[in-house]
Amino acid sequence: MEFVNVIVDISHEKLDRVFQYRVPPELGGRIQIGMQVNFPFGTGNRPMKGYVVGGTDEPDYPPEKIKTLTGIVPGSVPAESQLIALAAWMKETYGSTMNQALKTVLPVKQRIRQRQERKIVLTADRETAQRLLEECRRKHYRAKERLLDALLESGEGYLDYDRSVKELKVTSSVLQGFQEAGILRVDSSTRYRNPLEGRFLKQPRTIVLNQAQRLAADGIWNDYKKRGGRTYLLHGVTGSGKTEVYMELIDRVIREKKQAIVLIPEIALTFQTVGRFYERFGERVSVMHSRLSDGERYDQYLRVREGKTDVMIGPRSALFTPFLHIGIIIIDEEHESSYKSENVPRYDARETAIRRAGMCGAFVVLGSATPSTDSYYRARSGEYGYYRLPERIGDASLPQVTIVDLREELRAGNRSIFSRKLREAMEDRLKKHQQTMLFLNRRGLAGFVSCRSCGKAIRCPHCDVALSLHGDGKLRCHYCGYEREMPKACPSCGSPYISGFRAGTQQIEREVQKVFPGARVLRMDYDTTRSKESYEKILTAFGKGQADVLVGTQMIVKGHDFPGVTLVGVLAADLSLYASDYRASERTFQLLTQAVGRAGRRNLPGEAVIQTYVPDHYSIQAASRQDYEGFYEQEILYRTLMGYPPAYSMLGIYLSCREEEPLEEQSERLGAYIRNLDVPGVSVIGPAKAALAKKNDIYRRVIYLKHQSEGTLLKIKQKLEKETERETVWEEVYIQYDWNPLNVY
Repeated sequence: MEFVNVIVDISHEKLDRVFQYRVPPELGGRIQIGMQVNFPFGTGNRPMKGYVVGGTDEPDYPPEKIKTLTGIVPGSVPAESQLIALAAWMKETYGSTMNQALKTVLPVKQRIRQRQERKIVLTADRETAQRLLEECRRKHYRAKERLLDALLESGEGYLDYDRSVKELKVTSSVLQGFQEAGILRVDSSTRYRNPLEGRFLKQPRTIVLNQAQRLAADGIWNDYKKRGGRTYLLHGVTGSGKTEVYMELIDRVIREKKQAIVLIPEIALTFQTVGRFYERFGERVSVMHSRLSDGERYDQYLRVREGKTDVMIGPRSALFTPFLHIGIIIIDEEHESSYKSENVPRYDARETAIRRAGMCGAFVVLGSATPSTDSYYRARSGEYGYYRLPERIGDASLPQVTIVDLREELRAGNRSIFSRKLREAMEDRLKKHQQTMLFLNRRGLAGFVSCRSCGKAIRCPHCDVALSLHGDGKLRCHYCGYEREMPKACPSCGSPYISGFRAGTQQIEREVQKVFPGARVLRMDYDTTRSKESYEKILTAFGKGQADVLVGTQMIVKGHDFPGVTLVGVLAADLSLYASDYRASERTFQLLTQAVGRAGRRNLPGEAVIQTYVPDHYSIQAASRQDYEGFYEQEILYRTLMGYPPAYSMLGIYLSCREEEPLEEQSERLGAYIRNLDVPGVSVIGPAKAALAKKNDIYRRVIYLKHQSEGTLLKIKQKLEKETERETVWEEVYIQYDWNPLNVY
C-alpha cells in the first residue's frame, strides 16, 4: 500500500479522526495495520506517534499535499484488522476516542526481547567421542575433558549452553574448535515465557457427559451448524457440570481448526479453571491477565500469532486475543459485574464478545448458575438460545440451607459475629475434619445505614435504592441527588439501633481463632492477594486440606470447587441489599446462591447458614431454595415498575471538571438541552452530584436517561456528541457515556 490512514496517539476528541500519509520506499512491505508509526504533524511538522488503521493505493487528497511517514516505532506490534474494526465499533457504541478504544483492544503494546534457549548437542558417535575424551585426558585439556565427559554422561545427548559455560567453565574457543571438527553443534531456539510451565500435566481421560450435559452440548452445536453464529445461555445450578459442556464444545471447535476464548470474571479463578482445561487440551491452552509480566504477555501473543495456542483463558482483556479463526467465545459466570469496564471506553465484555463473534461467524456461550436478569430476559424473548442443567452431576445434591434471623439473635443476647446455629455447625465440622468457608458479603458496603431491630435500610423515595451516608452527616441518593439528615432513630420502627456495618475479614479471622483456638484459618481478600501468585497459593493450600476454615469476600465463592467443604457460613447476607444500586437484590441473590453452592459438591452432604436482618426478602428466600425463576419473576416486576434495565434501557452521562462552577453550569445546560428535545417516553434523572463527588481534585456530576428503546437513547447520545463538539467549554468539562451502568459513578 502506497498510503496509510493514521490516527494520532492522543486521546483528544479534536484529533479523533484519521490522517493520510505516504509510505516511504524504505518502509514499503513492512507497514501493517495496527502498527505504531512516527510522522510529522501540523503546520510545525512536530514529530508524533499514531496507529495505522487502514491503507490504500489511491490517495484521498492531492498527492503533493500528503506528508510522508518517518518510521515505525521501535518494538511496535501489529494488530489484526478485525480488532481495529472492533475498536471502531466500541468507539461509536460506548463513546470514547478511537485511541482509547485501540489501546483497549491491543493486548500487547510493544515487543519484548525474546528468551533464547541454546543447547550443546553431541553429533559424533559415542565411540569417537570416547576416544577423543581419552586423548584430552592424556594431554590435560581440562575444559575439553569436562565438556566431553558431561555430554557422554548426559542421557539426552545434549547440555544446556548457559549452564555448561558457567558450571563447566568452557570457553567459546573450545566450543568453536569442537564444532569445526564435527564433534558437536550449538542449537538455538526461542523459549517462550510460559506462565503455565510446570504447573499442570495433561491427563487424557474420557469424560462421559450425563443426559442434560449431552442435550445442551448437542443442542448448541447443532443449532450453530444450522444457523451460524448465535448467543446461547447455559443455565446450570452450581455443580451441574457447565465446564464439561464448555470443553466438549471447544473440542468440536478445535477439530474444525478454529480457536476458543474462555472468559472468567476474576484472576482468582484462573488457576483452578486453567488446570481443568490443561488436563484436556495440554499445551494448546494459554492464559492472559493483568498479573502476567510484560514478557509473559508478549510471549502468549507470539504463541497465538504462530498458531501454537487454540484456547485462551482469562478475565475481560482476554477477549482481545488476536486469534484469526475464532469458533467459540465462552463467558463463564456471565452475571459478574467485572465483565463491565470501569475505564473509558466503558464496554460490556458480553456485548463486545457478541459483536466480535459476529465478525467471524463464531458463537457465544454465556454460562451461569444465576444468569444476569438481562441475559435471562433475552433468552425468554428468544433472542438467545437457552439450555438448562437442572441437577448436580454424580451423587452430589444441593446443600441444606438454614436462614438465621439476626434480630432474634440480638434479642437472645447473642452479639457475636456467629449465630448459635453457625457456631454449632462449625464445631461439628472441626470434629469431623471437614472444611468450612465463611463468606463476608461486603459488596456495596460503602455508607449504607440500616436498623438492627427491624432490618430496614433508609431508602430514596424516588429511586427505591438505599441512601448512602456521606462525611457531612447527610444521606444521599447516587441517582437523583435526593438527600436528608442522618436520623437518630429508625424511621420505620423508632429503634435507636441504627448504624452502618463495620466488621471486616481480619476481624472475622481473629474471632474464628478466638472461638475455635485449634482451627487452622486462611484469609482471602484484597490485602492477602496482592502478590502475583497469592491467589494460587491460598487456594492450593485450602484445596490440599492445609486449613480448616477459609474466610473471605466474594472472591472465595465464585466458581471454586473444594471437595472437603461441607459448610458455608454467610455472615451478613443482606449487606449487598443496601447498595445504592437498582441491581442490589439481583447481586444479593447471585452472591448467596454462589456461596451456598460451594458446600457439598462431592459425596459428602453440604450445609449452608445464611445470617441476615431481613430473612423475608425475596432475594434471600429464593437463594436459600436455589430458586432462580422465583427470584426472576419478582425482580423483573420491580424493574418494569421502576423503569430499570432490562425492561428499559439506561444511559449514564458522566461529567467531570477541575472547577466546580463550570461543571455545575454545563451539567444544568446539558440536562435542559435533553429535556428540550422533548423525546416521548424519555425519563431524565439529574443532573446530580456523583457518588464520589470529588476524586483526585476533579469534580463529578451525573445525568441518567431511561427509555424502553436503546435506539432512542443512542440517537440522543449522538445529538449530544454533536452539540458538545460546537463549544470550546467542553474541552474543560469532560463527558463520558455508560450504557446500563453496573456501578454508580
